[in-house]
Amino acid sequence: MVPRYSRPAMSAIWAPENRYRIWFEIEALACEAMAELGEIPKESARTIRERGDAAMAAFSGADLDRIDAIEAETRHDVIAFLTWLAEKIGPDSRFVHLGMTSSDVLDTCLAVQLTQATDILIEGLDSVLAALKKQAFAHKYTLTIGRSHAIHAEPTSFGLKMAGHYAEFVRNRERLLTARAEIATCAISGAVGTFAHLDPKIEEFVADKLGLKIEPVSTQVIPRDRHAAYFCALAVIASGIERLATEVRHLQRSEVREAEEFFHPGQKGSSAMPHKRNPVLSENLTGLARLIRSHVVPALENVALWHERDISHSAVERNICPDGTIGLDFALARLAGMMDKLVVYPEQMAANLESLGGVVHSGEVLLALARAGVLREDAYRIVQRCAMATWTKLGKPEGRSFRENLGDDPDIVGKVAPEVLDAAMDSRAHLKAVDARFRLVFGEPGPAA
Repeated sequence: MVPRYSRPAMSAIWAPENRYRIWFEIEALACEAMAELGEIPKESARTIRERGDAAMAAFSGADLDRIDAIEAETRHDVIAFLTWLAEKIGPDSRFVHLGMTSSDVLDTCLAVQLTQATDILIEGLDSVLAALKKQAFAHKYTLTIGRSHAIHAEPTSFGLKMAGHYAEFVRNRERLLTARAEIATCAISGAVGTFAHLDPKIEEFVADKLGLKIEPVSTQVIPRDRHAAYFCALAVIASGIERLATEVRHLQRSEVREAEEFFHPGQKGSSAMPHKRNPVLSENLTGLARLIRSHVVPALENVALWHERDISHSAVERNICPDGTIGLDFALARLAGMMDKLVVYPEQMAANLESLGGVVHSGEVLLALARAGVLREDAYRIVQRCAMATWTKLGKPEGRSFRENLGDDPDIVGKVAPEVLDAAMDSRAHLKAVDARFRLVFGEPGPAA
């Protein structure tokens, strides 16, 4: 991922230094397990640990260059690292990687990196949840127009809209925890996964020390269905980000103006038009979500490896693992900040709600007529007639409100009392279920209206 969309903590997980530290830890733990089993001298395992720890603590750019130089000759990244490590450890290095194969190191390391990355992503989700909860309770009873097909439908609560996104991100958090549990898998099984040269207790030891589970059957590689499920989880989270970002983009449109991204002092919206305040954060999130979702198909195609292994998945994962987690980490941080500072305009929401002359209350009026004894089909025809008379003459001198048209309609006069019609036009009726919904989402209703 380009630096513009990278944050230091997540980027560090995919840096060569961290990868090599994990590789050494896997090798050292395997040696310690072998020593406990009496397969190698305990003194050799201690030497490997002490000298290796010292080498990793002093790891520098010169060490990176040395490993790269070795790989340029060997054309093999794990062998290059092991050769460099042998130079640091000395004769006892003959016990390093004993009976193991490269994928034991690579796949187990990737599991560690993905779990490290996931822990950061969970923190990011928690920040998003905190921002959404703040907005939900701040605007629990803020009336706004609900839209279907982007057309005014019926009143709702802006807080309820935020609560809906909160509930989605709670589900996303659960998905990510599930993905983390599935990806946190260790394989130290040797060539083609038969343990021919390794005691399975070595794998158990390494897995326990690294906080991983063991792969039941690693065919020299950990099966890639785990990784595919992981990137599907990231993609679903990205889609949730885009859904919320799209909502903000629409609410910030000039003709809507119900909410907008915080505009910083000194910020400029356009190089040519000084008045512009563009939804650049939410648009950026939309683009990042597309990129993160694009990783799903190659991750799914990685599942079908040949026989016990091939490396057709390798180039894919070297790209999508860092890019996917770094990109999502950045997106979650940006979304949390955007929603925490979101500027909401309740007065504009109220104005928009009534901007169509009251026709958004047609559903409640329809029910009032039905309760008064009018057949539903007849009631629908009457209400639609009054609504269209209002809609088509909005802003014109002869225009009348929906309530006025209803009050003068011959099929309504004498059948529905004026106070019933007035009650049907009260937007606050659409808030009656908000407390119950908040209890379901947050476990608490919040302050009374």
